This record gives sequence, C-alpha cells and structure tokens, in this order.
Amino acid sequence: MQRYKVTFMYDGTDFAGFQRQPHKRTVESVLTKVINKMAKNPTPAIVIYGSGRTDAGVHALAQVAHFDFPFDIPAENMRKGLNSMLPMDMEVTKVELAAPDFHARYNVSGKRYLYRMDMGEFRNPFKRNYTGQWKFPVDLEKIKLALADLTGEHDFTSFVASGAQTRTFVRTIYEATCHIDQANNELVFEFYGNGFMYNQVRIMVGVLVEIGSGTRPVHDILRLYEVKDRKQARRTVPAAGLYLKHVYYQGEDPAHPTKLPQHQR
Repeated sequence: MQRYKVTFMYDGTDFAGFQRQPHKRTVESVLTKVINKMAKNPTPAIVIYGSGRTDAGVHALAQVAHFDFPFDIPAENMRKGLNSMLPMDMEVTKVELAAPDFHARYNVSGKRYLYRMDMGEFRNPFKRNYTGQWKFPVDLEKIKLALADLTGEHDFTSFVASGAQTRTFVRTIYEATCHIDQANNELVFEFYGNGFMYNQVRIMVGVLVEIGSGTRPVHDILRLYEVKDRKQARRTVPAAGLYLKHVYYQGEDPAHPTKLPQHQR
C-alpha cells in the first residue's frame, strides 16, 4: 500500500462542508468516491483523511488529505487521474508520495485562512458566493490595532460557536493582517495560527469589522478574552468569504522551521 499526500482546491458553494454526511454532497464523499473508483472499488474501501474540516460554503485554495492506495502509481499520474474524474468545483494541484507514518491531520503544525469582505453598498450577485459584505465605512488603522491584540496565545472562548468539538479553547495566532484590495473594493484578512476552531475566523472577522466601523472599542478583543462569552462577540460573518489558504507541516511551517528527517515527514 502506497500512501499519497494530495493538495487540492475546491469551491465550497455546492458542498455541505468537508466531512462526510448522509445523503449530502461533501468534499470528503466526492473525493473518496473518485479514489475508490480509480482503485476499482476495493473491499474494504479506501478511506481519506483530511487536514481538518471546512463548513458548508467555505472554500479551500490548498486543502490537504492522505490515503493509502493498493497500486503503485507515479504521483503525477495520480494527480492527472484524479482530475480527470473530479467535478469542476474540485481540482488536485499536487500529489506526493508520503511516508507510511505521515498523517494529514495529526502532523499539521499550522494553518492559514483568508477572508474576503466586499465593501460595496449593494450586494454583488456575482460575488455573493465568494465574499462576505460590509457596506459601512471602516477605519483600517483601527482594525490593524485590533489585529495586534489577536496575535499570541489566548483563550478564544468568546470566538467559538457552540458545537465546537475541542477540549481547550486556547490557540496561538502567529500573524493577523488586513489590507484593502482597491481593485476589487474588498477588505482582505489573513490569519495564520497553530489551529482554528469552529467558526473562529468568521467570528473574529465580525468583531474586527465592527471595530473598524466604530461600533466597538479598538481594544475590545482584550475584554472578550476575559469575559469568555460567545454572545458578546455577536455576529458570525458569512461562510462564502472564507478560504483555507495553506496547511503547514513541520519543516515547512515558518513558526516551526525545524526540519525533520525525511522518514519522519
């Protein structure tokens, strides 16, 4: 059995999220079906393991998964074969032969998310599946001051939706940025950290745009850490604007640059 590591992108609009669900079209179910068809539907079926879940409507620029395949196929041939069978809203960009102990989820050392927020006064029907919308004026400098409060290790209890399956709400954000894309009239946020919980990025963006519009104090994030109350963070911005941009593994993670021996990667 050869283990393969695949990097792929998808438009999340017509998916009910990443994780397999009964009677629903999910990223996991579509990819699993194609891989098993390539392997001539073996018994037991091939199982894929993703780096993590994305919710319904969330997109990925570089999701990662691994699986064990019963035939030895060159990595590039595997990529071409998968893409010839995948639907138009999914595309494999890279396939690598992985070590037997590589795990797409448990070996993750960091993730980077992107959020696009359209600033137009009217909702653009051609962007509705790919951006959130915030039609109120924002002060970018206020947002940047607030972003500094997000970096570092914190208890993000106030920024996690109910239903999160985690034992601790402590996470570390290494980098948080925002800029205005003048060409597309969008606020563009990026967050890079050691992990993110259910709806965390979407809740953080909701707080940040309120700070930028002056409806919250600039350093209100510090208060939210203390109160540990999801209700006080208020809004969750739409899933359509969220993109999984990159998944980092040890040896390629800027925050954990130590290179592992080849057999441990």
